[in-house]
Amino acid sequence: MGVGRVGGVLAAALRNAGHPIVAASAVSDASVARAQSLLPDTPLVDPTAVVAASELVLLTVPDDALPGLVEGLVSADAIRPGQLVVHTSGAHGVAVLEPATRRGALPLALHPVMTFTGRPEDVVRLAGCSFGVTAPEPLRPIAEALVLEMGGEPEWVAEERRALYHAALANGANHLTTLVNESVELLARSGVEHPARMLAPLLGAALDNALRSGDLALTGPVSRGDAGTVAAHLRELRDVSPQALGAYIAMARLTADRALAAGLLKPEAAEALLDVLAEGSRP
Repeated sequence: MGVGRVGGVLAAALRNAGHPIVAASAVSDASVARAQSLLPDTPLVDPTAVVAASELVLLTVPDDALPGLVEGLVSADAIRPGQLVVHTSGAHGVAVLEPATRRGALPLALHPVMTFTGRPEDVVRLAGCSFGVTAPEPLRPIAEALVLEMGGEPEWVAEERRALYHAALANGANHLTTLVNESVELLARSGVEHPARMLAPLLGAALDNALRSGDLALTGPVSRGDAGTVAAHLRELRDVSPQALGAYIAMARLTADRALAAGLLKPEAAEALLDVLAEGSRP
């Protein structure tokens, strides 16, 4: 078990639920400090020693590092039959744990749908947090119990849908951060002194409305079919931020498609709007 931002928080949540944390792995100064804060008195040893000491092994490495870690633990004969091997990757289901499963381990994929700082307050934020869970049918009760003990809510994700599930989350959360920061920068360049303060109530309301009302919450020039306004946006972005231009056009096209399907945008207005977007995408 590594004491990264995710591993340390989940381990602390499991400890709070009554599970003893027998060992952890921490290499960097930051992870050692995190272990001292979240898991005081927990022995810090190398990864194979953590696995050897544990009935439940929590693997919290980045997505692309997970297959190699599993193979390495198996090659080192660290995995034993009956051991619960749990990873927290959103991109992977339980297939990535197949080398450990062949050794008799019990595989679970428990992905907390939350961003983590690695600080103690993250443990509190797990209350009501959804976990994307993939598990063999006989192990579903165990997976569900672990998530509930950490304060989360299990959402079952089929193995073959794991990549789509993760793409949806990344598209929403990661690209939202990019979108917000790009908007902050453009407002600053337009002369707004406090762009974050200006955006906060608008974006908070937009997010709340979207989650409550779906596409019926769409507002703005694209959903209204204001092609002239969109054309002005494209001209300005081409001069001020060419990097943002392509993203604006792509999102405007997707917004137009959704507004059409929701009945908010009339076909004739959509045609003019799409012509403007096509013209704006030309070099």
